[in-house]
This record gives sequence, structure tokens and C-alpha cells, in this order.
Amino acid sequence: MAMKVAFVGIGKMGWAMARNLVVGGFDLSVHDISPEACERFVAEHGGRVVGDRAELADAEVIVTMLPTGRDVAAALLDDPDAIGDAFRPGTVVIDMSSSDPVGTRSLGHRLAAHGVDLVDAPVSGGVPRAEAGTLAIMIGGNPAAIEVARPVLEVLGDRLFEVGSLGCGHAMKALNNFVAGTAFVAVTEAIQVGQRFGLDPNLMIDVMNVSTARCFNTELVIKQHVISGEFASGFALGLLAKDVGIAADLAAVIGVPSPLSREVTDRLAEARDSVGAAEDHTRAAEFWAGRIVEPAPTEPCTN
Repeated sequence: MAMKVAFVGIGKMGWAMARNLVVGGFDLSVHDISPEACERFVAEHGGRVVGDRAELADAEVIVTMLPTGRDVAAALLDDPDAIGDAFRPGTVVIDMSSSDPVGTRSLGHRLAAHGVDLVDAPVSGGVPRAEAGTLAIMIGGNPAAIEVARPVLEVLGDRLFEVGSLGCGHAMKALNNFVAGTAFVAVTEAIQVGQRFGLDPNLMIDVMNVSTARCFNTELVIKQHVISGEFASGFALGLLAKDVGIAADLAAVIGVPSPLSREVTDRLAEARDSVGAAEDHTRAAEFWAGRIVEPAPTEPCTN
């Protein structure tokens, strides 16, 4: 018989991931804060809608893809209509959200009291790779629970990394996004300084892409979404600010000085508060550009 899987969170990423589980032959049920989204999903792809969260406990594996770890804890245990005592012992929960790793470990202990194993498995790759089933997945948890989760994870991603005990997946995701977010801030700042001095921003990116500054942002973000004015990378500014903030908070909790993570968090948070959390993260560059002050730029860098 097909494994019973419940998917909680049918947003942009969750929609594509849940669809791949239907295609992969799982017996899928879906739940979301928007019942209409679930109805549309089932009409287009199959599966069934679960309105009462307690019904999610019928699944062997529950996947959560929600904005924050607090949302995950609320859906599983904390809300009045959470699954709570309805959990079936032996259930495995896979939290694929970008959650706080310290909170993940706390939630894991709480779920263990219900006989439930928690695996943290956040993803990288965005909507295009979610649709293709080629996400990179960072996995934390005990080996037995990971083996139960593996058939689900193998449908959703093609690069699975077991990075350690519970919480390590979420720590890895936050630290990855800290590095990516820092690179975005740095490249954006360099482009704005260079353009102000008279350099061609497109040419700057061409130089960086064959030099030591080459990175994901120079290859796939700055020209395509910032210089072009498209601002459509598909990753929300609020989510990037949240993830970098998780990395900064983790460093503080474990006593590692990390002033750069705090500085980048503050810069992204300021842009988020001014532009809007739901806006594409590349619009932060537009916000920072608007803060450039006189004097006027120097003469262009021409021959």
C-alpha cells in the first residue's frame, strides 16, 4: 500500500512539493490555513483535503512547509485545534520549513512525549527546483526516523545531505542563507559604489563572474533581477531577513561572536520594514539605492 503522507502548507514551495508527492504515488492529504488553496490543489493534482488538523494524525509521515518554526509548533501542538494528543505513536514529522534550530530541538523533545519522531529537512533551490523535484535538502534527526522519511525526501530532492542530529538541518539552512544574504548585500553595495563612480554595472558583473567575486548572486541574481528591474527572484525579503536572523541568533545562543551576521540581519530587516516582507528580496537593492546621497557622481569610466 502507498505510504500515507500529510502535507501542511500549500504555498508556492509547498504546492510544487506536494504535487510531486502525488506524482510519486503517495497517498497524500493536504492542509493549509487557506482551505481554498487545498481545494484548488486537489482539483488540479489529486489527493484529499484535511480540514481538521487532528485528521492529519492518520498519516504515517507529516510534512510541514510553513513560514516559521513557531507556525510548525502551533500546527502540531500549540493551537487549540492542533494535532496534539491525536498523534499516532510512530508517526514521523518532517519539518521542511526554515525554522530556528534551537526551537526545533525543543519541539522534538515535546513530540517525543507523544511517541513522534521529528526530522528537520529544510530545502534550497526555490520554486523552480521544487517543481523539478531537484531540491537540495539538509537533514537532521535520528537515523531510524530519517530512514522512514527518506522515500518522501527522495521524491522532493536530488541532493540529500545528512548533516547531523535534530536541529542541524535547520542550522545548516540558516547558515547557508546567511552566506548567500551577505553576498547579496556585498554585491549590491559594490555595484552601487561602482555605478556612482562611473562603472557600467553590467560590465562589473561580467568581470566578477570571471574573477574571485563570482557567486550565486553575480551569476543568477544581480543582472537578472536588480539591474534589469525585474525584481522577481521568487524569494521574499521577509524570509531572507528571517533566515539570516536565525543564523545571528544561533551564534549568540552558542556564544560565537558573529558581528557580520548581525549587521546583515539589521540591513535586511530595515529594507524589509520599508519595502514589505512579501516583496521580492532583490527589492532591498532598490531601497538601498534610494538612500544614496549627493555629491553627484564622478565622470564615467570611459576611455
